[in-house]
Amino acid sequence: MGCSAAHSSQTALTPQKAAHDPSEIEPKSDLLALLKVGPPEEGDVSDTLEIAGRIEANESRIARVSSPVSGRVTELHVVEGEVVHRGQPLATLYSNDLSLQQFVLIKALSSRQVAERAVDRARQLLKAEVIGAAELQRREAELQQATAEVGSARDQLRLLGMSPESIDAVASSRTANSEGRILASVDGTVMERKVTLGQLVQPSDPAFVICDLSALWLIADIPEQNAGNLRAGKAVQAEIAAFPGKVISGHLSFVSAVVNPETRTVRARMDLPNENGLYKPEMLALVKIRDAAAKKKLLPIGAVVRENNDDFVFVREGEHKFRMRRVKLGNESGGKRVLVEGLRQDDVIVLDGAFHLNNERKRLMTEGSAS
Repeated sequence: MGCSAAHSSQTALTPQKAAHDPSEIEPKSDLLALLKVGPPEEGDVSDTLEIAGRIEANESRIARVSSPVSGRVTELHVVEGEVVHRGQPLATLYSNDLSLQQFVLIKALSSRQVAERAVDRARQLLKAEVIGAAELQRREAELQQATAEVGSARDQLRLLGMSPESIDAVASSRTANSEGRILASVDGTVMERKVTLGQLVQPSDPAFVICDLSALWLIADIPEQNAGNLRAGKAVQAEIAAFPGKVISGHLSFVSAVVNPETRTVRARMDLPNENGLYKPEMLALVKIRDAAAKKKLLPIGAVVRENNDDFVFVREGEHKFRMRRVKLGNESGGKRVLVEGLRQDDVIVLDGAFHLNNERKRLMTEGSAS
């Protein structure tokens, strides 16, 4: 009993060895010679947002061409993808409305001719004192009305798509023509043809879509959480999937003032010149939107070790002592990682050789566990 008590007392008085901190390491001199130590450097860094984009037609250069008059399509003169010019016929149609309006013009011309003869006759009778001046004035008023009706009929025919030359032909021949035409309103490429032979078309129905493809839009839908600092004028770079390695540079020309409630995105676009017709609507692109450069701390690749999906660096805590500390890193810039958080202003870290130092730390931990 006495021996047992003495042994217990001796055990209680023996100091216990403190447990080793697995994040600490004191490397030997040969490993220290391989390490490069110093504070993180600072550099100008521009944050870049990468997002999928696409090319779209410039909506300000799109024309939706409708038939100016109701009728049935008898001929089609263009196909999709064809380049057309302003005033070029796109389709021919048969229209009763057109012929009826031509009859209105012919009737107005006849009424004006009768009124002109009546005025000439009234002037002769007034000169012979057969009628009074009031009768001449009445007939002159009828002539003015007939002339106005001719002008109105001509305007209506122009609205129905007839050219001034065609209207003059109807006026001179006094013969109605039921053939109408759908004409291109702008120069561009036929993007869509929405009519077929024999189809009955109405003025409210779009028949063709024409677009000037010499200038396009590069569109990107930016997630709401990344759109806080989005402004027109920001630098943009893009790579078109159809042209690997070709980089397009420009600036945002438009940023939507609202968030799409369905996709929770903000639409942004860049104007894309396309004089050579190289790019086509609906091509896919990778869009990179860059912020203005700002001073940030940078860590060399050799300073970072990764474990369990986290990033770590070794911070010097003594002349030969280092502690592994978790840090949060941003994007890579010039072969270096941007430090977001995890280090103090005066911290000195291992800039190169962190991989070897971490391997030595793991080895020491393994030996300690085995013993």
